[in-house]
Amino acid sequence: MFKKEREVFQLMQKIFLFYVEGFKNMKLGKRLWMLILIKLFVLLVVMKWLFFPNFLATNFETDAQRADYVLEHLSNK
Repeated sequence: MFKKEREVFQLMQKIFLFYVEGFKNMKLGKRLWMLILIKLFVLLVVMKWLFFPNFLATNFETDAQRADYVLEHLSNK
């Protein structure tokens, strides 16, 4: 059992080192990955903040009121 686990660990280590070496040697790729990460940040964080406000927190004061509202709307459908 330990031999198989060691083989799996060594395979994972080889895969990890493969990607690390690939990223070290990139020049244009680093800029592209940075651009991708910035776009993901904008899409996931900024867009959520602008277009999806916290409806329950702004319209109800207590957790019990929020729970009643959600239960009422879930049970009606």
